[in-house]
Amino acid sequence: MSVSKKYIMTSEGVKKLEEELEFLKTVKRKEITEKIKVALSYGDLSENSEYDEAKNEQAFAEGRIVQLENMLRNATVVDESEISTDAVSVGSFVKVKDYEFDEEIEFHIVGSAEADPMENKISNESPVGKALIGNKVGDIVEAPVPDGVSKFEILQIRI
Repeated sequence: MSVSKKYIMTSEGVKKLEEELEFLKTVKRKEITEKIKVALSYGDLSENSEYDEAKNEQAFAEGRIVQLENMLRNATVVDESEISTDAVSVGSFVKVKDYEFDEEIEFHIVGSAEADPMENKISNESPVGKALIGNKVGDIVEAPVPDGVSKFEILQIRI
C-alpha cells in the first residue's frame, strides 16, 4: 500500500478544486461525449482525427478527475482562525522587500496544490515559501532560487 501525499490547502483552494471537479464531471464529460458521438457518425475510425482528439480529451479529463478527487481526499485544510500574524505560515499573506529587485511584494503562502506564481500564491514547499515559513516581521531571509540566492526582509504578516 502506498502512502498518499497530504495536501495542505486553504478553504479557498479546496473550494476552487471542488468547483473544477464539479465542472469536469457535469459539463465537460457531456461535451466530450457529444464530440465522440459526432466523430463516430463520420464512420471509419482508422482515419478519424476528430474521434482520436475526443478520446484524448476524454482521457485527459478523466485523469484530472482522478487527480482532483485524490487531492481533495487527502487535503488538510488550514484553519484560518488558527493562523497567527506572529510568524509566517500556510494561509499567511506576507509583504517582503526583495533586495535583488529593490521592490516590495506580497506573497500568499498556500499549499502546493493551489500555488499560482502569476497571482503571487507561492507554495509552502517552494524554495521561497520554505524559507519564509516560521519567520517573523523584521527577519531577513535568504532563499535558494535557480539563478542563485534571493534575499527578502519580512515587512508585514497578515491573514
